[in-house]
Amino acid sequence: MKNIAIIPARSGSKGLKDKNIKLLNGKPLLAYSVEAALESKMFDEVMVSTDSEKYAAIAREYGANVPFLRSAELSSDTATSKDVILDVLSRYEASGKIFDTFCLLQPTSPLRTASDIIKAYEFFAEKNALAVVGVTEADHSPLLYGTLPEDRSMVGFIKDKVKDKPRQALETYYRINGAMYIADVGYYREFGDFYKYRCYAYVMGREVSVDIDSEMDFRLAELLFQNILDAKKKK
Repeated sequence: MKNIAIIPARSGSKGLKDKNIKLLNGKPLLAYSVEAALESKMFDEVMVSTDSEKYAAIAREYGANVPFLRSAELSSDTATSKDVILDVLSRYEASGKIFDTFCLLQPTSPLRTASDIIKAYEFFAEKNALAVVGVTEADHSPLLYGTLPEDRSMVGFIKDKVKDKPRQALETYYRINGAMYIADVGYYREFGDFYKYRCYAYVMGREVSVDIDSEMDFRLAELLFQNILDAKKKK
């Protein structure tokens, strides 16, 4: 198979300014996704889709290709990942480069590793999948969540089926962690959806599943990254 890694890194982040190039341990966030993709050796092309010449220069410094800049329309708050993916695939196809699969690697998941990418592709092949999406176990069971009326009454807040059950006895729930999305190109072109048919979950550990969207998320990533470095020093 011919595979392309697409790393989306627009410059207009509002929640955490310039988060895609914010320095984590002295390195821009997007660099971690570029390096993991290159280290995995799973891709014929590792590219960054960005609207910024500054971001493009950083991406190239760490080994990614940036053959074009994203349009202003595709860099707006209303643009979707689907729009970006299809734009990238169309532009490459117009230049004669055809791929069998793509893997979307968001820069906001800097702790995802080359090993994760390799194992996810192995899982993709094992399951004869059309798509694989990264997930991690939810921090808290959604069975313990609910909405509150205006008077904040909690009558009926906890459903009878989970009352008085220890946490360990509750069903395990998973959340999409944003770290990795793999799909067959033809399948995604037809449906524009990862989850339509033969889509499977690649389960990742919580320690590599941080998704940075706020300053608190970033501080958590710093702490987890330091823990990783400390563990490596002890080996």
